[in-house]
Amino acid sequence: MSETEQGEKAGIPLTESARQALEGVVVVLWQTQDYVNIAGTIRAMKNFGLSRLRLVSPALWDPYRIEGIAHDTQDIVARTEIFDTLDEALADCSFVVGMTARERRAKRAVTRPRDLAPELLARGTQATAEGTGPVALLFGREDKGLSNEALDLCHRTCIIPTTEHASLNLAQAVLVMAYELWMQAAGTAIPFKPPRRDAPPPTVELLRVVFEDMERALWAIDFFKTRNSESVMRTLRELVRRADVDAREAGFLRAMAIEVVKYLKRAGAYEERGPGASGETGES
Repeated sequence: MSETEQGEKAGIPLTESARQALEGVVVVLWQTQDYVNIAGTIRAMKNFGLSRLRLVSPALWDPYRIEGIAHDTQDIVARTEIFDTLDEALADCSFVVGMTARERRAKRAVTRPRDLAPELLARGTQATAEGTGPVALLFGREDKGLSNEALDLCHRTCIIPTTEHASLNLAQAVLVMAYELWMQAAGTAIPFKPPRRDAPPPTVELLRVVFEDMERALWAIDFFKTRNSESVMRTLRELVRRADVDAREAGFLRAMAIEVVKYLKRAGAYEERGPGASGETGES
């Protein structure tokens, strides 16, 4: 991979406050059944700033296989903790959120990922700064989810809103929750990368010659026919202005119009048309 490609793929470094908040959150997977969902979870965590994973009685665990599926995640894989029981995995946690897709009969404190994210980050910051127990995001096994007994250990129950299909897999559910945390912590503050080439806005004079050359090209291909040329050009001018083109893009439009006329002249098919046509291409 070239240095340019690496630069394009590189993300924005976390601010210290975002890092502290996300460091206080642990993802807990209970009784996972295959490598793919663990790897998908780790990939989601890596993309959105989460780095602490705990596995409870996983049916399969092979760091080499996991890294082969989720590339460049060695740091999270190496840090992953394995527990025999859910009680052990949650023992030091100060706040636990159980992720489930099913409504339950028992009355529980139910919320949505986006509504919950600010509270989780505040608690995560406190956990990191004061050394208190981390915030746990608890996910159940792929085929059964979380049992009522597992949810009894949770302070909140979180349900991801979906259509009636409601069939997110484990890694997808982790991705949604991780994304909401990331956006609340840092995502909205990250600017879009500027274009490689930046250009000033076009001047009034530049747009004038652009439109002249575009009209000349449209006359040359007999575009107007029975149309009102003034009305068509007014629409075209408004279209270009609404697009808010820069000077380079305006020049590109002008070049295309000029080349249309040049091509017709080379082909011997150019015919002077339109009011005030001078036969010039507008080339400078």
